[in-house]
Amino acid sequence: MDDTLDAADLAHLHRAIDLSASARAHGNHPFGAVLVTGDGRVVEAENTVLTDRDVTAHAETNLVRRAWNQMDAAELPASTLFTSCEPCAMCCGAIFWAGIGRVVYALSGTSLIEIAGGEDDGAVLDLPAREVFAHGGRAIAVSGPHLQDEAAEPHRGFWCASAP
Repeated sequence: MDDTLDAADLAHLHRAIDLSASARAHGNHPFGAVLVTGDGRVVEAENTVLTDRDVTAHAETNLVRRAWNQMDAAELPASTLFTSCEPCAMCCGAIFWAGIGRVVYALSGTSLIEIAGGEDDGAVLDLPAREVFAHGGRAIAVSGPHLQDEAAEPHRGFWCASAP
């Protein structure tokens, strides 16, 4: 698969990274996501796990909920979800069930684990998005990682003081 991004893709991915910094500023985990429909309509969301006290309130699941409320499901197969970090298995499930056709992510899941230094309670689910989607009944195009240095910045110092 071609992982080349055009200028519009890069702009949307930069916006997802900006939303991750916004999520952190709002007291949440630093993750952001942007959905762009085939005709250019944009929906945005950030992580609200801590402020909503909802472990499922990841940026991507918040975005899927918002998209389902704001648009016709028929628009989603031609849409691209841009996210500041590789979607976790839960978010991949939401993306799959929503019918979104393409995912572009910045920071890889393995890079996030390295930055975070691992959770003290061992709560790491290291399952790449491509692997999750490969078990689905329809193809979802995946592109990433991209802009990893930029995407890592909102995470620095968030997870633990000793992280790089």
